[in-house]
Amino acid sequence: MNKNSFNKRFILFSTLIVGMCSIIYELLISTISSYFLGDSVKQFSIIIGFYLASMGLGSWLSRFFKKDILFSFIWIEILLGLIGAFSVPLCYLYFSFADVEGFNIFILGIIIIIGTLTGLEVPLLTRILQGKVIHDDGLSDVLTLDYIGALIATIIFPFILIPFMGLYKSSLLFGFINIVIGFSNFIVFKNTFEKIGKRDLILWLITISISALIILAGVRANDFIKYWNNSIFKHPVIFNDSSAYQNIVLTNNGEEFRMYLNSAIQFSSRDEYRYHEALVHVPAMQISGLSKVAILGGGEGLALREILKYKEVDSIYLIELDPEIVKISKEIALIRELNEDAFSDPRVHIIHQDAFAWLIKNKIQLDLIIADLPDPNNESLSRLYSITFYNLIKNRLSENGLFVTQATSPELSPNAFWCIDKGLKESGFLFTYPYQINVPSFGNWGFNIASNTKLDFKFNETLNLKYLEQESFEHIFYFPPDVKRTNVEASRLDQPIIMKYYLDHWSALNATQK
Repeated sequence: MNKNSFNKRFILFSTLIVGMCSIIYELLISTISSYFLGDSVKQFSIIIGFYLASMGLGSWLSRFFKKDILFSFIWIEILLGLIGAFSVPLCYLYFSFADVEGFNIFILGIIIIIGTLTGLEVPLLTRILQGKVIHDDGLSDVLTLDYIGALIATIIFPFILIPFMGLYKSSLLFGFINIVIGFSNFIVFKNTFEKIGKRDLILWLITISISALIILAGVRANDFIKYWNNSIFKHPVIFNDSSAYQNIVLTNNGEEFRMYLNSAIQFSSRDEYRYHEALVHVPAMQISGLSKVAILGGGEGLALREILKYKEVDSIYLIELDPEIVKISKEIALIRELNEDAFSDPRVHIIHQDAFAWLIKNKIQLDLIIADLPDPNNESLSRLYSITFYNLIKNRLSENGLFVTQATSPELSPNAFWCIDKGLKESGFLFTYPYQINVPSFGNWGFNIASNTKLDFKFNETLNLKYLEQESFEHIFYFPPDVKRTNVEASRLDQPIIMKYYLDHWSALNATQK
């Protein structure tokens, strides 16, 4: 292989790698923005738009690079590696102290810098291939390898990086790779540079310093994440992991432990029984001959624990998208004790599938469907609060079957709460029964039962529950004047208005707490 051929192949290999790195940075920043702010379509759309526009700016700026093109490319890669490596750690730190608007501006600032530097890469690489170092008409090769690198990045990001490394370590890894590929070009082509000892020495020192900083950050990654978690969460973090779907955190102060998904609280051991008793027993008590039940979500097994109190039930289908939630709920002693080892009951059938897809495929007629789903803070979750979703549920219920869903807070998110009620009615349910209870960890929390038969609510005192009782049962259906029904639209599959209602209230609440 002659020298020109080797040089060309090395530059093209560099193109493949830098193409991967730049897309990984974009995906990392879009994902972390979605984790913290919700509304993933909005976050990805804005970040992709600014990223592409910044690439255009970088491409335009490349015309001003007239000398030492290869050396300029090396410096760009080192700078891109530095910013890319610490993009996620900086986002973590900034989110701890900034408001939503400030965090949005910070995110856009990072993506504009990364996009601009990325936009410089292809023009410079093309000119390198067409210049003195390598004699080749390289535009098509550069673009081909750049696009292939982007494809590889989009494949490994959801299937390898997020489940096995997480956002923080992935940014450090690819920042380091960016720096290595930049400095490798310096080593391979050093004989082609004009001998300027001081400039070379500075490159060596900066590369070694940045690489050492990234390696140190990687070694101390767990300490950093622990520090950040303790600054964000109320109690010490005892478990922190990322599945293919979400970040999972458990905290424990010795008296109370909590689960958080993407930083949003899912339950507190101190008062979760209030929520789960209200979710499960209020509808279940109204069904005679309760036989087949489906729980949508609820992978921690707490709603499952409550429905297992009905001995007449013969089949329970737990539809949980994320296998990791069920796994830790079976294995971690704190959760297993709380759910009373509910997963070991032979009546339980665990199905790891999207609830929407399961309802389409499943033809079983169910007596009770329980939606124990996260709040509608992104498009994927908003589908599960749409008229179409409720239509699917209605078609899977037996003649006298009931559907119940958690419905966010009627006090903090009244528009989202009443949007759910309207959606249930517009889907064809003849009767809806919204109700609320107080859960100290959440505040006032709402639920809604949908039925095609009018219900005459009764209370079963034989269940010996911790929170629900005859005296207070009838009051849970009362709503005081300050949480009365609002004028809202129903949420639809192609227009998830509930997400806007929910995030508007969340943003307002966040602003008042800062």
